Amino acid sequence: MAKSRKDSKGRVLRKGETIRSSNGMYQYAYTDKFGKRQYLYANDLVTLRQKEEELLRDRFDGIDSQTAKNQNLNDIFDKYMATRKDLAARTYAGYMYQYNAYVRPTLGRRKIKDIKYSDVLYFYKVLMEEHNLSYGTIEHLQRELHPAFEMALRDCIIRTNPTHNVLGQLKKQTGAKRGVRNALTPEQQRAFLEFMDGHPVYDHWKPIYTFFIGTGVRVGELSGLTWKDIDFDNGFITIDHAAVYFAGRLNKTDKRIYISTPKTAAGIRKIPMVKEVRKALDEIRQYQRENGIYCKTEIDGYSDFVFLNRFGNVFLQQDLDRSLSRIIDAYNDDALHKAALKHKEALILPHFTCHSLRHTFCARFCENETNLKVIQSVMGHIDIGTTMNIYAEVSEAKKKQSMEALATNLDLF
Repeated sequence: MAKSRKDSKGRVLRKGETIRSSNGMYQYAYTDKFGKRQYLYANDLVTLRQKEEELLRDRFDGIDSQTAKNQNLNDIFDKYMATRKDLAARTYAGYMYQYNAYVRPTLGRRKIKDIKYSDVLYFYKVLMEEHNLSYGTIEHLQRELHPAFEMALRDCIIRTNPTHNVLGQLKKQTGAKRGVRNALTPEQQRAFLEFMDGHPVYDHWKPIYTFFIGTGVRVGELSGLTWKDIDFDNGFITIDHAAVYFAGRLNKTDKRIYISTPKTAAGIRKIPMVKEVRKALDEIRQYQRENGIYCKTEIDGYSDFVFLNRFGNVFLQQDLDRSLSRIIDAYNDDALHKAALKHKEALILPHFTCHSLRHTFCARFCENETNLKVIQSVMGHIDIGTTMNIYAEVSEAKKKQSMEALATNLDLF
């Protein structure tokens, strides 16, 4: 009978366990699923056997511990992105930009098997508190990291997904919430449109922003709209594509504007054309004819775009947001001057973006429509929760107005 091997403390070594003569470390030898010899190392026998138990557990659960030991998060993420051939070039570039900026040089270098739920939570908190990233940016990162970890989970490289439910805990610990794009009040909306009406500089912008407020379209949807998408006879506007701007180092081509189709069926919709929107479109056509503006742009087979700058090119988000900023500043200066002359308080407009006008349309819609499915359909929301959140926000304001009216009209107190 073979004599049992022991360490210096008299403990019997199991099969596969040895002590390296070169440095005195404990070693366990085993064969992986490819028939290749692999080793575990530890400074003491207790730690080595903990690693052995973990290896045995991994094998029992079907976990590929060797891959987990050799690959870091960057390896897993790059493999995941290689599978996403369905992503548009601009979307792919956006994912890679955010990951490369915040994850690749930090958490991305960690071994996939060593990343725990608490590590992801701490990582997100550091990004928010020390790097001043918004909660919305963290949500974007989560949408990139969660499916990458999920792929590793399905490939039996890790046992659990460490990003699961981490945003809920992040909200609790930081009090964070997604930034709210507040809608204009009816008074602000009316003042904004009336200021442009007949203005020597800003009058030609009014039909464009009337269209935003009257349809609730996204900026890219407005930019990509063609005259063929407008059914004047039946009073509908078809939304089934958008114009998107994609520049930067990740775009290796000379092309900067693309036509993008909706990612989901919810984005394809028909919006009823109200009277003011029809009037705005007529004014846009007339302004272009009077000023010799015609479409000079063709993008991915689309042409005859509705919303054009003076050079005949489509408007992009940065163009529209810059014009908004100038109009708001001009309005506020004028409102303050007139209010000072009359010794009254001025109605000041907050600085807002084109997306705020989409939110404004939704708010007006919610104030007058109780069927959430109708609102969801017109807005193109894939998630009814998005519609419900805006509806709840509007309902709170209406509830307050109703209570104030009740107190005034019934003379309760």
